[in-house]
Amino acid sequence: MERLAELRIETTTVDHPPVFSVEESGELYAKIPGGHTKNLFLKDAKGALFLIVAHHRTRVDFKRLPPVIGSARLSFGPAELLQEVMGVKPGSVTAFAVMNDAGQQVRVVMDRNLMEFDIINLHPMENSATTSIARDDLLRFIRATGHIPQIAALTVD
Repeated sequence: MERLAELRIETTTVDHPPVFSVEESGELYAKIPGGHTKNLFLKDAKGALFLIVAHHRTRVDFKRLPPVIGSARLSFGPAELLQEVMGVKPGSVTAFAVMNDAGQQVRVVMDRNLMEFDIINLHPMENSATTSIARDDLLRFIRATGHIPQIAALTVD
């Protein structure tokens, strides 16, 4: 929150019981307007790291995604690596965590479907709250961390 304030980015945060999956978040989606996210920490077969920030309804197909984002075969990154690189535990992955990736190891990929929303909702580095932020402010925050967000159509037909 301090970093957001430094950048003069306004947000609203709602506390709630911890949620560990998109399925558990259904009630929150009805109460908090805007696009809700699912965040995937992935590692490709060559060792490259990716943070996929997708709309919660976007179906991400790991087999069809590599040519879209320019990766090798993808799988989930290990929990230990997530903690080491992004400073969060599984269930609390968020675009805000790129501020902990000082080594610029993670490529951030934003879902084109999510970019249709003016307001985007994500965890503020813990899964017991949801922070609402303007889409353009989220992109500005990510860029301020030294990451260049790639916007891609994650649903491959």
